[in-house]
Amino acid sequence: MAKGHRAQIKRERNEKIDKRPSAKLTYARIPVQKACFVLDAIRGKDVRTALGIVTYNPRYASSVIKKLLQSAVANAENNNNLQADHLYVAECWAGSGPIMKRIHPRAQGRAYRILRRTSNIKVVLDEK
Repeated sequence: MAKGHRAQIKRERNEKIDKRPSAKLTYARIPVQKACFVLDAIRGKDVRTALGIVTYNPRYASSVIKKLLQSAVANAENNNNLQADHLYVAECWAGSGPIMKRIHPRAQGRAYRILRRTSNIKVVLDEK
């Protein structure tokens, strides 16, 4: 290999990194399906509307996603010098995290397995 080969590979990899402000929550104690109900409601909306939606949504996932959205806005203001009025939710998704397996005792000495699912949630903002 040439001497500058590794540095060239790193340079090319760093150019592909997404520069948009974002926030990520790992191991959230919410199943992916329940988190996606709230994420589908805010995808593509501007930040002010999205915060209003998650504030008045009765689901538990909305309180967690509200904190995540506020974190993404703070990242945009502090790290990228962007104004919150010009931001919208470009992408948001939830992927499955590790599953905690629990045992629930049943009749006649049997045991049923309970799966406590977790999710990894990411919110990406962009400027209008």
